[in-house]
Amino acid sequence: MTKLRLQPIRPAAAPAAAALVLAGLATLAAFADEPPLKEATGQAVATRAATQQQQDAWADERTVLLERWRTAEAEAAWLTQRRDAAAERVAATGGRVAELERRLAEADRLQAGVEDTLQVLVGRLEASIDRSLPFLKDERRTRLDDLRAVLARADVAAAEKLRRVLEALQVEAGYGGTVEVVPDVVTVGGEALHVDVLRVGRVALMWRTPDGERAGCYDPGTAAWTELGAGERRSIGLAVEMASRLRAVEVVNLPLGRLAP
Repeated sequence: MTKLRLQPIRPAAAPAAAALVLAGLATLAAFADEPPLKEATGQAVATRAATQQQQDAWADERTVLLERWRTAEAEAAWLTQRRDAAAERVAATGGRVAELERRLAEADRLQAGVEDTLQVLVGRLEASIDRSLPFLKDERRTRLDDLRAVLARADVAAAEKLRRVLEALQVEAGYGGTVEVVPDVVTVGGEALHVDVLRVGRVALMWRTPDGERAGCYDPGTAAWTELGAGERRSIGLAVEMASRLRAVEVVNLPLGRLAP
């Protein structure tokens, strides 16, 4: 271990050293009081303060920008979700529109087919009425004319046209299960007679004069009214009274005539 040995300053050298230290301090004090050094020191302090203020401002701006960026990012994510949802709705709507267009096209095709079928049905109904027994001619012809007018209208739905045609067919079919007596004028051998006409369903038409002296039937084979003898006249008279609810129902033999060729 090295030992440091201090030697006392000699009395002669001590005043010189103290003078040297004092001189150095005086020099430093003199330089510190110089204007250039003061200015440099002030500028450094001001620069440091400005730098600190700028750093603080940048930190605040960074915080604001970071918050705005996070807000924009969240809004972008929300808009993306809305865009995807809207795209799904558009796709679904497009699918429904395509399906509706297909159904409309199919409905138009079916409607055209239904109307063609209805025209055929009305034509067959008209032919059937022309071939059937001549009863309620005005009523049945008016019904056919109304059907033709309805089928020709574009503003009437196919469902309504179908309903009207089915209603007419039902009415015509209903005639087959009813019996009625109506007053009418028939021509027998060129003679016009006021008679009571008995309709038995869609099978037979028979007539009798109000006094019961004459009776006959409609012959589909010749499409003419004919007069029958006394035996048939009594049966027809009984049937007319039963249909008019003037006599209790019983079994009678009626002349049905010949079938149409």
